[in-house]
Amino acid sequence: MEKKTNVIVRSPKNGVARIILNEPSTYNALSSSTLKLLIKNLQFLNADQKTKVIIIEGSGKGFSAGHNLKEVKKLKKKSKYTKLFNLCSKLMLEIVEGKKPVIAKVHGAAFAAGCQLVASCDLAISSDKAIFATPGVNIGLFCSTPMVAVSRKVSRKKTMKMLLTGEPVGAKYAKEIGLINDHYPAHKLEGEVLKLAKKIASKSNLTIKIGKKGFYKQLEMPLRKAYKYTSKIMTENMMAMDAHEGISAFLEKRTPQWKNK
Repeated sequence: MEKKTNVIVRSPKNGVARIILNEPSTYNALSSSTLKLLIKNLQFLNADQKTKVIIIEGSGKGFSAGHNLKEVKKLKKKSKYTKLFNLCSKLMLEIVEGKKPVIAKVHGAAFAAGCQLVASCDLAISSDKAIFATPGVNIGLFCSTPMVAVSRKVSRKKTMKMLLTGEPVGAKYAKEIGLINDHYPAHKLEGEVLKLAKKIASKSNLTIKIGKKGFYKQLEMPLRKAYKYTSKIMTENMMAMDAHEGISAFLEKRTPQWKNK
């Protein structure tokens, strides 16, 4: 499965699948071809019954430098720019609207659309030395699409400072502002990400799918509407076999046997 390609997919092991950005010469830039491959593979893994959690990571020194500026410079036509940025947005929506939880494993720099990718993932764990930035302002191209994802994870003033200055922030600060969940020494990163992924994979697939969809939908709603919507979701969830199994297992002090139904 690991042919010479800028995106590698590893089949699920214990329910955990991996997507690896594999173009270290460009710091895993998100070219049109890479974006298409990421979307295609995410769609496949979201439909795959054996996959319960997806990890996205990068090879080489960095996680992702964002859009490939050499490609961007060559496009020139407005219609081609529109196509590229819409394609990138489609990827981010595939992550958010997909059925499976997605964890970003960030070992190095995540800049511009690479930072957007981290922010779009449901969870993000980095090495202590990882850095994050929305540096478009430095080259006259404001990080407008990256700010959509970042501003939904980070408070307004902290997001604006990143956008207006273009300065990178370290892992410690990224955790403090909510851009990532946690950070670890590089040699512990793989183990900690895998531990988290396996813990999520041990839950009911159906319950996780219901919860992820509900989480993002209710965020966009006014308070009363959100409660009405989530009460409906809870009721539908209670009708599932896994809810009854989970409650029974808790009361009987045993490990639940999920049917994902």
